[in-house]
Amino acid sequence: MRKSSAAHRVVLALMPGAPLFELAVPCEVFGIARPDIVSPWYDFTVAATEPGAEVAAGFVAARAHGLEAIAEADTVIVPACTNVHVSQPPELVAAVAEAHARGARVAAICSGAFVLAEAGILDGRRATTHWMHADEFARRYPRVEVDANVLYTCDGTVFTSAGTAAGIDLCLELVRQDHGTAAASAVARRMVTPPHRVADQAQYALGPVPQTADAPLGAVTDWARDHLSESIRVADLAARAHLSQRQLSRKFLEVHGLPPGQWLVRERIRLAQELLETTGDSVEAIAVRTGFATAAGLRAAFAAQVHVSPSEYRRTWAA
Repeated sequence: MRKSSAAHRVVLALMPGAPLFELAVPCEVFGIARPDIVSPWYDFTVAATEPGAEVAAGFVAARAHGLEAIAEADTVIVPACTNVHVSQPPELVAAVAEAHARGARVAAICSGAFVLAEAGILDGRRATTHWMHADEFARRYPRVEVDANVLYTCDGTVFTSAGTAAGIDLCLELVRQDHGTAAASAVARRMVTPPHRVADQAQYALGPVPQTADAPLGAVTDWARDHLSESIRVADLAARAHLSQRQLSRKFLEVHGLPPGQWLVRERIRLAQELLETTGDSVEAIAVRTGFATAAGLRAAFAAQVHVSPSEYRRTWAA
């Protein structure tokens, strides 16, 4: 268990008719106490534009506070909008704008980016939303640099995500930034979802993919994660998937947004981060366990990908 000095205050700001999945994800990630992972976890509150707001499918946010709760938030999360083709509730837009102005972290899931854009928070920033709404988003907010090809964006204290399941990735990224990779991975395991995906991974495959296309790839990536201490070549992965190296690279790009060699490095680094956070093993031992072979190899990978040394990372995140 990792100890935190004070609970970070997260407020989920919703409007009537908000889609269930996009508002449920922050509730699951931030609203459930996890004392065996980090203590205290988050101080989580739901705020709504109307008391007892009815969201999608007739569910009612019976315990929702008013928007004044946003004034005390360290992080404000706006889930998907009810309707992207109309102006968003002005009181919500104003409350989110004020939170950002005083330095709070603000995040939008899916079409919640329309609220941030109306507040002017996204002007001059790179942002994303669900690919189905990207053209409308770009037309309505020409000052926003719209990138419809990524899962989520991070620009200082401003975050946006693509549609639906990408909200999980964004929320796990916020946990990772607050409490480290080991905590984010632990939450992902509880949610029975893969470890958080990188921001620049594509929202969706660019071509038709047969339903069975990911089965051999999933088996290969599971095997690779179990054997990261070994020397693994792209040719080894291709052989296990019964694909040519070119076919394997194409499928990795479709599913993971990275070629297989870069994916391997990322997985090795992720494991190294967890070991640095949760064990007292030396950098040399961790280098061997993660397949970098030497401390110099691990340091070079951290310098290129994490931009700090393994020792600096450990000082920041070790329990």
